Amino acid sequence: MNPSLPELTEAEWSIIKAVWELQPCAAPGIQELLHPTKGWSCSTVRTLMDRMVAKQLLSAEKVRNLTLYRALVTRPQAQLGELRYALKHAFDGALKPMVETLLAQEKLSSVELDELEALIHARRQAGPAKTLRKPKR
Repeated sequence: MNPSLPELTEAEWSIIKAVWELQPCAAPGIQELLHPTKGWSCSTVRTLMDRMVAKQLLSAEKVRNLTLYRALVTRPQAQLGELRYALKHAFDGALKPMVETLLAQEKLSSVELDELEALIHARRQAGPAKTLRKPKR
């Protein structure tokens, strides 16, 4: 597994999705956006965001008396980290059983199946996969 891919907690997913939507943003803006579903106080959000800065998931820039946060990981990087975590822990690193499970359990239309076949065909044509990296600060 690529160590630079993040593994986010459920709370971190809530925060980073809000940051992607609003960045650059301050903790009060994130708290306001998440309050209807999470009920978190501003201090809780700030604490979570500061922990995410320490984990290098977010950056923080002090502008006068305001701290502005930005995501240091992209949505595709976070999604891939989550998939790799599930692959490692739930499927012992074996991709085929993971895909078989998804195909058996999810209702896919003929169009969606055709799109998946096209993705596999394009992947075969492209050669080895490229690794996603964190953006430089």
